Amino acid sequence: MTDEVGVITGDLTLVTEVAGDQAAIRVQYTGAEEWYTVAGGPLKVVGHDGHWVHAAMVLAVEHGLPEGLQGFDLT
Repeated sequence: MTDEVGVITGDLTLVTEVAGDQAAIRVQYTGAEEWYTVAGGPLKVVGHDGHWVHAAMVLAVEHGLPEGLQGFDLT
């Protein structure tokens, strides 16, 4: 689920930007120019570095986030 266009599926590229205790998650169709913000962000993260957060987000997106980040907890 994205803020801009709702649910997107298919071959996606994901970027995770961690600043302090917040992580912004964006996705795009692989090869496209437009990026979309995963709904419900930024995500509060405590005690995890950016690489760990990104790996967790990749796994989550692979399994689907139909509600975006609502209820997703990395604290």
